[in-house]
Amino acid sequence: MSQHLSDAPRSAAAPAADASARDWWRDAVIYQVYPRSFADGNGDGMGDLPGVTARLPYLRDLGVDAVWLSPFYASPQADAGYDVADYREVDPMFGTLNDADDLVRTAHALNLRVIVDLVPNHCSDQHEWFKQALREGPGSALRDRFHFRAGKGARGELPPNDWESIFGGPAWTRTSDPDGKPGEWYLHLFAPEQPDFNWDHPAVHEEFRSVLRFWLDLGTDGFRIDVAHGLVKAAGLPDIGHSEQLSLLGSAPMPYFDQDGVHEIYRGWRRILDEYPDERIGVAEAWTPTIERAALYLRPDELHQAFNFEYLATPWDAAALHKVIDKSLAAMGAVGAPATWVLSNHDVTRHATRFGNPPGGTQLREAGDRDLGLRRARAATLLMLSLPGSAYLYQGEELGLPDVTDLPDEVRQDPSFFRAAGQDGFRDGCRVPIPWSGTEAPYGFGPAGGGSWLPQPASWAELSVEAQTGDPASTLELYRAALALRRELPALGAGSSVQWLDAPEGALAFRRDGAGDAFLCLVNLTAEPVVLTVPGGRPLLSSAAQRPPTAPAAAGTSDQVDGIDVTIAGDTAIWWAI
Repeated sequence: MSQHLSDAPRSAAAPAADASARDWWRDAVIYQVYPRSFADGNGDGMGDLPGVTARLPYLRDLGVDAVWLSPFYASPQADAGYDVADYREVDPMFGTLNDADDLVRTAHALNLRVIVDLVPNHCSDQHEWFKQALREGPGSALRDRFHFRAGKGARGELPPNDWESIFGGPAWTRTSDPDGKPGEWYLHLFAPEQPDFNWDHPAVHEEFRSVLRFWLDLGTDGFRIDVAHGLVKAAGLPDIGHSEQLSLLGSAPMPYFDQDGVHEIYRGWRRILDEYPDERIGVAEAWTPTIERAALYLRPDELHQAFNFEYLATPWDAAALHKVIDKSLAAMGAVGAPATWVLSNHDVTRHATRFGNPPGGTQLREAGDRDLGLRRARAATLLMLSLPGSAYLYQGEELGLPDVTDLPDEVRQDPSFFRAAGQDGFRDGCRVPIPWSGTEAPYGFGPAGGGSWLPQPASWAELSVEAQTGDPASTLELYRAALALRRELPALGAGSSVQWLDAPEGALAFRRDGAGDAFLCLVNLTAEPVVLTVPGGRPLLSSAAQRPPTAPAAAGTSDQVDGIDVTIAGDTAIWWAI
């Protein structure tokens, strides 16, 4: 039973909305928590909200501004919580609504904001609306809130159209009528347990306006909107005309994605967000054919941010990165929105593994060259954190965690892994619970004696928070140092443009200017050392195991006016103050 809005606990106010907090989201560093894999508070092997709350001081000390939580709503967990049965209740595996309230209060006391996931494209087949629609059979008014259709063929035995599920197979499942006879079909762009809502129905609009207010009243600071591009389907649900239509993270034009009608929905949501103090925000997960299409979700009367998936999918290549950075800044600048930058999330192979493989998409099966991948991942982090706009970190990337590519089939839980003709289905590899301490699994993930819902590699003992803390060469300390500098230097993250400088082929160099400070970001994306000329100054931070870059001894003086040569090792990034 869902807890009524009037009964819900009321959380503490967000961090103080003084002048410095205005537009906090424009250059915020936001940390994604995948609750089932972050921290286990009760020892059942599954992460939960009390576990997250207990670890919030770690995130405060890491230096992030906000925490985004993947779904923790009541759910049968057919798709790791993205099949929601009740949008106003916490699933018992994660805790209670009071635990959610306690998490928000604790985060605000630590000056952290909290963004929660919202899943408006589809729900669970255990959602009360859908269950009742099945019970009542054809003609039920509740069926109009979903996409129920008669099938094609003499006996309705064929799906209503040729759409395919993102997880593989048809996007339609046939129901049985109350008398047991084959009945209508319903649309599910993802798993059969995830029926799509019909956003042409006013009751769906009203329900989600209520859900927004429920969580805003509890004190959350905004929403990450799952499949934000999928709510509206083309009129008539037309056939596409071919198979192999779209991969899990694809962006090709489709009649069920990125339809213009979604924008009126988000204009309404923006009005609700603006009713609340402290700048509550909406963040679109919108896979669109172009960055320019993604920018349309961020016009001044719509949402605040959209994930930059084109940047995430860009290989470790100087020319490609230069191009996507320019495109991103131009597209977002045209609508007055900040660019966002992201390297990993719960749906893609971790970038410490992707960059250790030949370029080949965002879902890989091979472990690749671990040392190369980590070296590039560290450099990519300094590049990302020096760009203007907001950056997203995925839990465990600050530990340099690789994807776990050798999970046995019998432990996998990604639903797309089990679908006939489905996608790769290897998202479990980036969802393995993170290591906190100790030398044996579960490495402090939960209380002693507990396990973890996915097995952790033995090699992770040396990657735990405990093992890396205080080691100046560790990836964790690199992140801590970079985020501390980002807070100290106004030029980092702020603004909307970069000043590109001359650099050898395979390298990038740009300047950022802030209020009284300026710095350079220098990145060598090749395997061999390169030499870049800088106008004096001093090194701030290097991705190369925290060792300072090679430069003449006089390079540390701030009053130097002549250019000096700096040698940068392969696959290395440097922040340089001038």
